[in-house]
Amino acid sequence: MTQDVEMKDNQTPSQSIISSTTSTMQLLKEIAALIDTGSYTKEVRRIARAVRLTIGLRRKLTGSVLSSFLDFALVPGSEAHSRLSSFVPKGDEHDMEVDTASSATQAPLKHLPAELEIYCYFIVLLFLIDQKKYNEAKECSSASIARLKNVNRRTIDVIASRLYFYYSLSYEQTGDLAEIRGNLLALHHSATLRHDELGQETLLNLLLRNYLHYNLYDQAEKLRSKAPRFEAHSNQQFCRYLFYLGKIRTIQLEYTDAKESLLQAARKAPIAALGFRIQCNKWAILVRLLLGEIPERSIFTQKGMEKALRPYFELTNAVRIGDLELFRTVQEKFSDTFAQDRTHNLIVRLRHNVIRTGLRNISISYSRISLPDVAKKLRLNSENPVADAESIVAKAIRDGAIDATIDHKNGCMVSKETGDIYSTNEPQTAFNSRIAFCLNMHNEAVRALRFPPNTHKEKESDEKRRERKQQEEELAKHMAEEDDDDF
Repeated sequence: MTQDVEMKDNQTPSQSIISSTTSTMQLLKEIAALIDTGSYTKEVRRIARAVRLTIGLRRKLTGSVLSSFLDFALVPGSEAHSRLSSFVPKGDEHDMEVDTASSATQAPLKHLPAELEIYCYFIVLLFLIDQKKYNEAKECSSASIARLKNVNRRTIDVIASRLYFYYSLSYEQTGDLAEIRGNLLALHHSATLRHDELGQETLLNLLLRNYLHYNLYDQAEKLRSKAPRFEAHSNQQFCRYLFYLGKIRTIQLEYTDAKESLLQAARKAPIAALGFRIQCNKWAILVRLLLGEIPERSIFTQKGMEKALRPYFELTNAVRIGDLELFRTVQEKFSDTFAQDRTHNLIVRLRHNVIRTGLRNISISYSRISLPDVAKKLRLNSENPVADAESIVAKAIRDGAIDATIDHKNGCMVSKETGDIYSTNEPQTAFNSRIAFCLNMHNEAVRALRFPPNTHKEKESDEKRRERKQQEEELAKHMAEEDDDDF
């Protein structure tokens, strides 16, 4: 008897696959019903919730499940059904049996809202990208964008913004990103006329990424400066915008603004977006080095970033010491990494900072030193190192990097006595910048606070307080899920 019970409880692998397929199909039908309700009531939040639930299901999607869902959601034989079915592979016999049974248990929707049709394009495109079928994803995304141009409903904006993103991603993965630049500009123009602010910020980031991919920084800055400005609707898109803005500012030599944008993007990015935070930190480290600052060691030891930031840690160490030979060694050792990160041109700029740091150390150590010894200690490998050392010292004196004079008659550098730094305005400037940073952070925190309504008029009961706290927890959970899914 015991053996019979155990045999009944154990499921075969085919039965487990059937049960998981059935549950996935049932969830997709619930999402379709949610979209249908949101379309009828014109509630954007229902559409947004459907998209979040779909992102959570993307790993469970199979060809047979999608094929069955398309039969359920779309009219068989229609143009959309025929086009999307051509991108979905057919499943095996077990899946087909489950699909037929599940389709028979629940009738299709009576009418086909435009939101549900666009959602079908979105879920098929998501499946193709996860399967790394980028050429088919290009065709599917192009068809979805063509269909979107004929629809002007605000309830589609949430799904449309995701389609724009995957449309650009599919072309980027195939190396054809330049082909869709004109189309993206036209879509951004349409989104501006339709007051689709979520679509505007998504398309603006895609256009900036498109320009920066081909090193068109001037065109990216012209677009960014002339694009309409509005309050950010998506934290993920705002983080991307800050990152692209920081890259543009860095190339334009505006290091202070670039540092602020990159650090803000790294702080605002979700914890799960590890790759994005690594990129932000790489650029922020180089910008701080170009500003003459040395990043803290804690930046390089962040969880999950030690290996990725190792080349930049060794580079920072070379700049801190002022050793030009060590700087060249690190540059050659990690040249492939720097080329892949597209930061090689910034590292070339750092050579001057390394020389200046080494010269500053020399001026502090020696009150009088000959120019040939300066060239030897800086390890200048040139045809005339003494003349180069003299010009470097003269430029450093003019810029105020060192407090010294050049004795041209004897061919040496004479350093002046270092004064008391607290007799200057430097400590005041440092304190002022720190206080301003703390005040700005306090103001942002105050603006982000949320207060329950009518707290000054009436006291809420315990039951209402519990309901409000439960709603706030659910909202925070949904926002965290959205942050994790978008990256």
